[in-house]
Amino acid sequence: MPFGEIVIGAPGAGKSTYAHGKYQLFSALERPIAIVNLDPANESVPYPCAISISSLITLQDVMQEFGLGPNGAMLYCIEYLEANFDWLVEELGRLHPDTWVVFDLPGQVELSTNHESLKNMIVKLGKHDYRVARCGQSM
Repeated sequence: MPFGEIVIGAPGAGKSTYAHGKYQLFSALERPIAIVNLDPANESVPYPCAISISSLITLQDVMQEFGLGPNGAMLYCIEYLEANFDWLVEELGRLHPDTWVVFDLPGQVELSTNHESLKNMIVKLGKHDYRVARCGQSM
């Protein structure tokens, strides 16, 4: 049963910095850890990324293809990830079962307040036996 945490917060709150710090701590303790970047707008993460949504979809591609602004493109990307949740499950399945998984989420407030895709994916993670804690703002 995999364990991990979901890092939630406003833009610029330090979610990626926290994930990087967690990576450094676990690495120093020689514990297995994987950071999952689920922010399609964050192309320069400070940590080694085990899984990134940019392998599936990017914010820039959506903005160019559909003529959306950053917020609309972000919503599209998260809905696309939800619709292709099997991709994430497959990628997570490649990790060692003892790996602590940190999910670094986008900071757009509407994604964790009045939009259902992230909430649905957290429920789906539980159905795949992931036990995750939420760190940051409450959902």
